[in-house]
Amino acid sequence: MRNDRARLSVLFALLSLAAIPAALYASRLSNVSVPQAVGGEAVVGTLLGLIAVILARGARRRAGRTLSRSGEGAARWGKWLGLLGVCLGLTAALSLGFFGLLLWTE
Repeated sequence: MRNDRARLSVLFALLSLAAIPAALYASRLSNVSVPQAVGGEAVVGTLLGLIAVILARGARRRAGRTLSRSGEGAARWGKWLGLLGVCLGLTAALSLGFFGLLLWTE
């Protein structure tokens, strides 16, 4: 029996981590400033990380009910990578907030 939630949690966690380089690359290609790109990354990275953590939680619950424990390792990876994505997204939001505060006090 496959645990698709575990695989999806890893996928969403990796997408959450890939949001930072994608935002910086998008700021180089188009007329988007870096603070706008960081703001978009903060929202997207945090939401994708939360989705990964929620999927991993369901996958671990599902793996606990089976005899084969299939997908338990992938769910663990999805949870930790998703939490890392959430932390990076929140860090980007905090840095954007402090940048705005510095511009406001200038």
